[in-house]
Amino acid sequence: MQTQLLCTFTTKNELSHTLQEVRETYHLVYNYIYVLLNKDNVNEMFVTYNVLRDKHRRGMLRNTILVHRKRETNTLYTINALNMLIKSENNGVVDSSFIVEWDKFRNSIILTDDTDIKRIPTEIYEIITFNDR
Repeated sequence: MQTQLLCTFTTKNELSHTLQEVRETYHLVYNYIYVLLNKDNVNEMFVTYNVLRDKHRRGMLRNTILVHRKRETNTLYTINALNMLIKSENNGVVDSSFIVEWDKFRNSIILTDDTDIKRIPTEIYEIITFNDR
């Protein structure tokens, strides 16, 4: 079973609607959703959840990206952001053998806007568990 970790960007006002959309759009692999809060902007939220790869009921939700997680430091990141991070930390060289100091990015999401790396500090706002599947 191949899974993907997805992250949907939302706001506090839209959280309830976003959670409903996630449940209607995807078959969740595990019966829980993590809701993270942007510590720098408490109105910004990130809804993260695991789904079966390519088994979406209605395609990808808007404002949703594929992310990866470094479990030890609770760091979420995109592959593009990881490559830019390695390049910036390794004198401009992207090297797959480079070892990232993940503790510097603990409890955060690492994103890119194609020109720069963005580190967003996060904290768990809520863990939602579903018992109906």
